[in-house]
Amino acid sequence: MIYRREIDGLRAVAVVPVVLFHAGVGAVSGGFVGVDIFFVISGFLITGILISEMEKGDFSLARFYERRARRILPALFFVMLCCVPFAWAWMHVTQLNEFFQSLMAVTLFGSNILFWYQEGYFEVASELKPLLHTWSLAVEEQYYLLFPLALMALWKFGRTRLFWIIFAAGLASLMLSQWGSRQFASANFYLAPTRAWELLAGSLCAFVGARPFKPSHNILGLTGLALILFSIFYFDDKVAFPSLWALLPVGGTALILLYGNAGSWVARVLGIAPLVGIGLISYSVYLWHQPLFAFARIRSILAPPDWLMAVLAIATFGIGYLSWRYIEQPFRRRDGGILPTQRSVFIASGAVAALLLGIGAYGYVTYGLRSFSRPTVYATTEDSRMQPNYGLDKMCDGNAAASPKCTTSNKPEVLLWGDSYAMHLAAGLIASDPGLGLRQITRSSCPPILGLALNDIDNPDRLAMECMQHNDAALAWLKANRSVKYVILSSPFVILQKDMLTAERQRIKADPEGLRNLPLVRTKLLETIHAIRRTGRRVVLVSPTPGNKTDVGQCLIRTLHFGEAEDMCDFTRYPGLENEARFRLMDALAGDVGVIDLGDMICPGRKCDTIQEGKIIYRDDGHLTVEGSAYLGRKFDWVGLADKMAN
Repeated sequence: MIYRREIDGLRAVAVVPVVLFHAGVGAVSGGFVGVDIFFVISGFLITGILISEMEKGDFSLARFYERRARRILPALFFVMLCCVPFAWAWMHVTQLNEFFQSLMAVTLFGSNILFWYQEGYFEVASELKPLLHTWSLAVEEQYYLLFPLALMALWKFGRTRLFWIIFAAGLASLMLSQWGSRQFASANFYLAPTRAWELLAGSLCAFVGARPFKPSHNILGLTGLALILFSIFYFDDKVAFPSLWALLPVGGTALILLYGNAGSWVARVLGIAPLVGIGLISYSVYLWHQPLFAFARIRSILAPPDWLMAVLAIATFGIGYLSWRYIEQPFRRRDGGILPTQRSVFIASGAVAALLLGIGAYGYVTYGLRSFSRPTVYATTEDSRMQPNYGLDKMCDGNAAASPKCTTSNKPEVLLWGDSYAMHLAAGLIASDPGLGLRQITRSSCPPILGLALNDIDNPDRLAMECMQHNDAALAWLKANRSVKYVILSSPFVILQKDMLTAERQRIKADPEGLRNLPLVRTKLLETIHAIRRTGRRVVLVSPTPGNKTDVGQCLIRTLHFGEAEDMCDFTRYPGLENEARFRLMDALAGDVGVIDLGDMICPGRKCDTIQEGKIIYRDDGHLTVEGSAYLGRKFDWVGLADKMAN
């Protein structure tokens, strides 16, 4: 293929926003679309090569995979090996165990599937996963494995028919992506079937071919660049993605590939030396940026300062250049390169892949190389102390039906109803009264409000309806079990600031401050409380935990892991906390229902001690640990307090 400088410039436009976005630069709130730009470029270049070779009749599948191995594997494998010692030295056990899983998954071209599978309410934060960004490489690798085979099988139908077959497949993938954005957001983001249309868009551009330059094409090329820039600076995490919205960066990239070739204005812009230089090293830059940022966040006790993230962002390009110069280039060349033959490429790739699989498998089986770690520190920061707090059992997350694991008695006296912030109260209630008959009906991200549910990207229509059905089932269970004396409701009520869906399918737009939607949430919550009271039961509400807008649990893990002072993560309830919508809601309900304030227990006098009498209180930015819940429940007699305040 004829080399086009502007495509390397386009790679720079893709990779720089990705790096800045993951560094936390708010101005590029849509920097994640850089990955979509890469997908289109990959589809375009790979398909162009395949078409050229098939038309000449000299296509070789082995040669194709050799080129892909030379291009992708050396730098990728090198980055993965470099991550291992830092992961072992700095990660705690759960993080390390997941890291070794990802090491195997990346090697097997399936990391996108693993990260989709690991997506969950209590899983390790994505920003702390050094290899998370390889999900996009997995999607491309799956494309490289399947697309040439499909093209070979369908080539006999001719270019025109093949174009329309690819068009139909891409359209089906796009429609699936649009549907998945509202129904299965996580799978939609990570998995190849809903990303394939972006790669196939590039393939279609290759079939059409770059148009001979005409002055009128200047407008089309600049329009493509404008669509990309609009996406980078306008999109944010509230945009369902990928979906039809992704047509903007994908379509913009396609316009540049088709109409932005040499002679056009956009080619002159993208062809300037700095952009072309960054584009040439963009693959290595992409590989290095996430490990650098992730390990900086893992090693920092508190959130890394902005200046450090800025330094690392700049360093990413320097390291990326070195990686391109001394890893990518020597392995890509046949003549004078490190691996001169096809056989040597496959043998070396297989050997390093086997090594990585072995390291990953051994680390996973030994639960994060635990036998080689400092057992005292790991015992302090892991095992039961910092594990997800599901309450009575993990099965109680979303299980509204009767289950022996979600009750302590055949005739429970207390119903614990709510989301994960109700789950984390179970240990405290049992510690307060070991003989308590408790029934837990909880579901993550599902506040105990009848006829109202979260309806954002993480909780699309299907999950919102399931949440409302769950709460209806909780009320039905309560009506059928007369032994219950009172009900404990709890949630952080972040629904105040999120998109909502009512039982009548009315959509309520998000309110970042939460105050506009406060009357609606209060009304719906009061209706729920009255529905409970009509069954003859009393109700008490437990407030959200106070926080300081950071992940206190991760801070505690790092503090203990690195032997820092135990009070490093303590915080003062910041001014204005009581004015947040969730606490304003508590005040607005105080005259209608008894409210137990966890803030007064954790932060007497405004200072919040995150470790009390040797007990770790927080496991993340707001949830209590099992031992922290038990400690507070025992100290403040939660059952007695609830019994007294329920009305």
